[in-house]
This record gives sequence, structure tokens and C-alpha cells, in this order.
Amino acid sequence: MDVNGKRVLVVGLGKSGVASALFLEKRGARVTVSDAKSPDQLRHEIPLLLDHGITVETGQHGERTFRDQDLIVISPGVPFDVPQLVQARALGIPVIGEVELAARFLKGRIVAITGSNGKTTTTALAGEIIAAGGGHALVGGNIGTPAITFVESSTGDTWVVLEISSFQLETVESFHPRIAVVLNVTPDHLDRHHSFENYAAAKTRIFENQGANDFAVLNADNAPCVEMASAAKAPVYWFSRLKEVASGAFVRAGQIVWRDSHGNREIMPAKDISLKGAHNLENVLAAVCVGMLAGVEPAQIRRAVSEFRAVEHRLEFVATVRGVEYYNDSKATNVDATIKALESFPGRIHLILGGKDKGSDYSVLNALLKERVKRVYTIGAAAAKIESQVQGTEIASVGTLEAAVKRASEAASAGDVVLLAPACASFDQFDSYEHRGRIFKDLVRQLASRDQQREQVGSTARGGNE
Repeated sequence: MDVNGKRVLVVGLGKSGVASALFLEKRGARVTVSDAKSPDQLRHEIPLLLDHGITVETGQHGERTFRDQDLIVISPGVPFDVPQLVQARALGIPVIGEVELAARFLKGRIVAITGSNGKTTTTALAGEIIAAGGGHALVGGNIGTPAITFVESSTGDTWVVLEISSFQLETVESFHPRIAVVLNVTPDHLDRHHSFENYAAAKTRIFENQGANDFAVLNADNAPCVEMASAAKAPVYWFSRLKEVASGAFVRAGQIVWRDSHGNREIMPAKDISLKGAHNLENVLAAVCVGMLAGVEPAQIRRAVSEFRAVEHRLEFVATVRGVEYYNDSKATNVDATIKALESFPGRIHLILGGKDKGSDYSVLNALLKERVKRVYTIGAAAAKIESQVQGTEIASVGTLEAAVKRASEAASAGDVVLLAPACASFDQFDSYEHRGRIFKDLVRQLASRDQQREQVGSTARGGNE
């Protein structure tokens, strides 16, 4: 793909938008970037782009800006059906995403991992497994490092392991994973895709350009994944924590087993997985499939899995304060992720819920709330909707994350768990789920510091009385 001298518009100035603009400019394109955010909101990005001679449009998307282009590259956060893009496509202007742009330049083999939940953990672990087997693994995509940044360092021997969102899959054309993984499909992003059927169809596009020499990996325990298998053109390998599968990874008598045309091979005891929760067993099974299909030996997979620790913001242990454990699952941005988080603890949970609603039905949490949750603390723009739908436990409307942590710390007793698993996006009060998770951890660490100071003062006072 030759972009030299071409007029290219990059829409959206998140990580992938900035990376795309710089990549295209370096290859001789005449680049313009457009973002509806104000100049103040983009004050960190604008100077870098201007220094590279890139034209910057902020505060609006100009109609003419979109018309006068040879190519438009959109960031994942930009809906594919905004009027300016619809008009551009009607004029015959190609519109692609950053991942599709990267796919046209990347060397090596791509592992693409999508799903409603578990993408980041599985992507990170799959990268560790390939590296443990001696492979050159570049890990990124929706996980944080844009795929386009890997072009220069990729070679014919590289495995590019990418977390891929439904937003990114909307704009693929030639994107061709050697191994494509769908972890699960549950309702999410209905505010963007408008229906579950549209959302599932976007996920299915991960298989679109595969062939007989590629591999498709699917969750045998998830009904939409089972239905999706008919769209796969590559051989299908399954993973399941509930039953044995014809080809793929499963659990038998406490052992993770791999089965293919050569028979069964034991990989490792399931008890050696350090990650908490049944959903993480599924993530490990999917990563085992990737490892085996990439040619990694079972002993190397076993070592990588046993040494792997939770990814930040994914059911991440923060601290124990006065006997209360605090967990950060800020990446639980949909209801199904919150269910999985709740299922990871036997009970005595103080749950922080809320943020920007994504068209979710929060009533599906009610059985688990009644069974395991002492109190729900609602925050953010979705608070009123959540409060109207959830029941089965006490509900405290607190508004902010800071207030939620304070109230939960006052109400919790030793042996309880305070869990941030908000079932919502973060953009009403935070820049990202990472920002929300960091603030939560800061608040908890402040609690721990104050508690430690009280202990030191008390210890000094007791020493003086002896």
C-alpha cells in the first residue's frame, strides 16, 4: 500500500489515531487529523502533530475535511456510521481503521483475540506463552499499544499478538489472523452496535479472511461462539472448562489437556493457575490453544502460565486494610464481566457499580447480588438506571468513586471484600477504565497509609504507658 503523496484524514486522536497519523506522515502522506474534542482537551497531542507538519482540526468534524481525501483512517472510538463517514463512503473514499491500516504493512503472523470479556488477560498471556517458546512476540492492539507501531519491528518470524475489539473489526478488509480467537460473546456496546446481532456479527468478522492453513479458536461453553463456528473457514479448535472437546483444550480430572489429530497431551494441573476465578480458567484454556497452535511445547506453556500474574485493572488485588481486601476490576465495563468478578468471591462483597451506561440490563445481576453482596454503591451517570433495576441487597447512592471507597471502608468488616467492578464504561467521570482503576488504587492506598499511621500512633501510645 503506497500512501506517498496521498491526502489522508485520521479521525480521532486517541493512542491509535496519533500513532496512525505519525506513521502515515513518515511515509509521505499529506495528513490531516480531526477530533471533535476541544483544543484544551487535546493539548498534549496537538504540539507533537504540528511538529510533524500534520494539519489539526479540533472542536468539530468539517464536512469539507472529509470530502477532500484519498483515504480516511478512523480510531476505534469513532462510530462507523457517523454522517461524515457515511457521506465519504458514498463519494467512494475508502474508510478503514487503524488495525486494517497496520495489517497492510505488518510482517509475520497475527494472533487476533476478541470477545466481550477476557481479551486483555488472554492476549497478554498468549504473548508470554509464545515468548516462553522462544518466539518473537509483539503484544498490543486494544490492549494499549497500537498495532501500527509494530510495523517497523515486525519480521517474517514475528508473532503479532493483538487484542481486537468489535469497533476495530467493523472496518477490517484484508486483516488476516493466522490464529483467530473468540473468547465469548455476551451483550456489550449495544449503545454503539444498536443490537446484539450486530455486535455478534462484528465479532464474527475476525474469521473473514482466514483460510484452510489458519486456525479458529472458539469457546465451546458459549452459545454465540458455537453458532459462530459455521462462519469459520479455518479448522476450528475449541476450549471448554465444562466438557471434553474433539479438538482443543479442556479440563479432565484436574488437568488441562490438549487434544488434536495426534491424540491427547497433558499441559498442566489447573490448580497451578495463579489467576482468580473460573473465567480466568477459560482465558488460560484459550491461551493454551494459541500456544499449541503456535508450536510451543507443553512444558514451556506450563511455565508461562504458572508465572503469569493478573493484568492491571483485571480483578487486581490492591491491598488489605483492617482485614478487608480491595480488588480493582475497572476493566469490568459490562454486566457479564461484573458477573464473572462476583463469581470469583464466595460472598461478603461491597460492590461499586456505575459509570457511563452502554445500554445494559443490570437486573441480571440480582441473583448474585442477593447471594454474595452486602451492599452496592452506585456512582456516575448510570446510577439512577442501576438503582431502578437492581435488588436483593442494600443500595447506597454515593455519586463518586471517592465517596464509594469511603463509605465501603466504613461499612466493611474484616473478611469482607470491596470490589470495583462497575459494569459500565468510564467516560462520564474518567478518561478511561485505566484512569478509573488508578484512582481507585490511589484511594485504597491512602486508606492503607492512614491505617498504618494510626497503628504507629497507637503503638507509640501503648509503649509510653508500659
